[in-house]
Amino acid sequence: MTEQCERKHEVTMKNTPLRLVPILTLAMAGCAVGPNYKRPTTTTPEHYKAEAFGLWKEGHPVDSTPKGDWWHIFGDGTLNDLQSRALGANQDLKAAMARVEQARATARVVGSELLPTINADPSSTRQRFSANQVPSFGVVTVNNYRAPLDLSYEIDLWGRVRRGFEGARADAQASVAAFHNVLLVLNAEVAQNYFALRALDAEISIVARTLELRKNQVLLVKDRFKRGIGNDLDVARAETELATTEAEAASLAKRRAELENTLAILVGENPSAYNFPVASSNGGKIWNPSPPKIPAGLPADLLERRPDVGEAERQLAAANARIGVAKAAFFPVLSLTASGGYVSGDIDTLFNWPSHVWSIGPSLSLPIFAGGRNLAHYNRSKAAFEEATARYRQSILVAFGDVENSLAGIRFLTDEAAAQDRAVANSRRAAELAGERYRSGIASYFEVIDADSAALQAERAKAQLAGELLIASVHLIKALGGGWRAQGD
Repeated sequence: MTEQCERKHEVTMKNTPLRLVPILTLAMAGCAVGPNYKRPTTTTPEHYKAEAFGLWKEGHPVDSTPKGDWWHIFGDGTLNDLQSRALGANQDLKAAMARVEQARATARVVGSELLPTINADPSSTRQRFSANQVPSFGVVTVNNYRAPLDLSYEIDLWGRVRRGFEGARADAQASVAAFHNVLLVLNAEVAQNYFALRALDAEISIVARTLELRKNQVLLVKDRFKRGIGNDLDVARAETELATTEAEAASLAKRRAELENTLAILVGENPSAYNFPVASSNGGKIWNPSPPKIPAGLPADLLERRPDVGEAERQLAAANARIGVAKAAFFPVLSLTASGGYVSGDIDTLFNWPSHVWSIGPSLSLPIFAGGRNLAHYNRSKAAFEEATARYRQSILVAFGDVENSLAGIRFLTDEAAAQDRAVANSRRAAELAGERYRSGIASYFEVIDADSAALQAERAKAQLAGELLIASVHLIKALGGGWRAQGD
């Protein structure tokens, strides 16, 4: 259609007398220059590498699949409450919503050019004429009252206005996708920081128990030294371990305060007045929740689920439409203007029928010389389209990379967690045996310190891995573009 319009225009402008151009251009109304938008082709893998390791359960998500409250799959009421508060008070989310409203309003402004513009321009003037002007009517003072309605309308022969509206509408759709991306990132950050905080609470609980153990060990070593069984070196080592554990507890408290402040900002509260309660120790057990099982879809579905990919695609459509706007600048602009109303020198007779006036007529603007401006705009719009195409394809590559990284992270963290469980069990047993050997006098205090330190590090690593696995699950959800429902739900 576009090529036919351009060929028809070339024939018209070359072979038609100038006086007939307005008539023929009216007959050609409905053409829109510039390329019609087609989504670029992309290469989509048939499967993810993680399928080879049995980590991928094939699902069938569709575009209508709810992608909202995905965090409920973790079954954590505190997390659900944090997400609700973030949705209602996060300032970045409010700013993104305001940008959506701006883009929609801009599209409505551009779309208004498709309709005629009608203005009421009433005016009242009193004017004195000079007696010395030529021709002279003497000293005359006249009144002039006007009450017209003015109409102007650009006949969109080449689709300049339609292409502009097409681009503005695509920009508005891109802003909606950007809002959903901000929403997804916000939900993911809330979940990630919450799980990191809970894992840190588990570490703090472990270190607190270890601190009590270190204090008891100091008392024990000092008592043995007083009874002549131990030595100064054992006392120094015990006090060193106590001080080191106290320093680790302070470091963990600092990190917890930072995470707490981050959560406060995410949920839209002042960090100075925000306090997040410490998780209960759960009877001394290590915090070790199981990450949810995540059904996912085919690789091609990722392109429909990711809001950042959708945003890049809409920006590409907008850039394509602007090529048509720039190309339309090479062609004539036909406008229709009309005016009607009343004009009188006396306010009492203004709205009498003899006072009515009207005018109507088309106007044609032909671009002849613009110093290369129109060509430069056209070349710029084509270059912008090429940039948008590259960004769209890059966003797809990044999307698949995010999924692969998340799947690999879950796979290796799962293996690491299994090995860490064995390390915790063995380190606890080793610490018990070392303590018994020391109390029996057949082992030095160095053996006790080494065994206790290994047990402490193993338990802390286990708590950290529990949090990392949950965070990796959130990363995968984010990489997939949000939540889902299993097939058949």
